[in-house]
Amino acid sequence: MKFKFDIEPVEQARPRATRFGKSIRIYDPKKVTVFKRQLGRLARQAMQERCLKPFDGELTVRFEFYRPVQKSISQKELARRLSGVHRPTVKPDLDNYIKSASDALNGIIWEDDNLIVSLQAEKFYSERPHLAVEIKEEVEK
Repeated sequence: MKFKFDIEPVEQARPRATRFGKSIRIYDPKKVTVFKRQLGRLARQAMQERCLKPFDGELTVRFEFYRPVQKSISQKELARRLSGVHRPTVKPDLDNYIKSASDALNGIIWEDDNLIVSLQAEKFYSERPHLAVEIKEEVEK
């Protein structure tokens, strides 16, 4: 099952904390919260359109994160990046992209991300940032 979400990937950032009297409240930064909410909405819509319920078995998941190209580069370098010759080796880290996306899809595409038993992820440059997710249910042997 493949999904494409037209949303710019956002990395999971360090949680923030605030005090309420003697207690401390931990929360995601606003950028991450907005991304998770928007991705969740897109995923819910895609699942409803396909009349699907969240997957609840062992899963193999492949993420492809397409991020924007930096603006301050030459046309030659832009062409290299868009063709895939040069891939993103700059921050944010791939594992932080994975964390924010998998958390946002919890309870929508899969019951919980602990069901993912195999994972592959890549990041690319694109003029149209987006996220592609492919899910395969593991079959019992």
